[in-house]
Amino acid sequence: MKTATTLKQILLDETETVYDATEKLFRKVSDSELSWKPATGTNWMTMGQLLMHCASYGCGKAVEGFVTGTWDFSEEESSDGNAVDHFPPAEAMPRVESVEQALNLLAADRKLSLRCLADVKETDLMAKLLAAPWGGPEQTLFRHLSFMIDHLIQHKGQLFYYLKLMGKDVNTIDLWGT
Repeated sequence: MKTATTLKQILLDETETVYDATEKLFRKVSDSELSWKPATGTNWMTMGQLLMHCASYGCGKAVEGFVTGTWDFSEEESSDGNAVDHFPPAEAMPRVESVEQALNLLAADRKLSLRCLADVKETDLMAKLLAAPWGGPEQTLFRHLSFMIDHLIQHKGQLFYYLKLMGKDVNTIDLWGT
């Protein structure tokens, strides 16, 4: 890994790190466990939904949206691009059909994230201000991209705790990928 000397390199390094650790956690899941979800509480994603969310909605598409300005909202989302009112309950979220599918989707999402980050101009990271299409104040492009990486980190942590709750042998090294 390169030593981060620019904001762009910081984003690239963090992206590589989070995808590496997330992939390793995906590999600890079996196809027979895709329907598992925590036994207590409400509105939990199943393991298959969580893998789909990490692999398809965790980072890459949002990074692409912020970098290119093009957002690919589904027909169910409002025409004004405000997706905040359109988050489905967990039961309605899509799921992967296999761990292999999840790994393939995650690899594609990683490639998309890294390609988009590689295309970013260093000067735009702090100079370009924009708001997320789901609302909130204008932030620098760097902050938005960092938040999207953090989004995947958050769900990687959720996956880690799902695995712990299932009785899997995971530890801090698995969480952080070192």
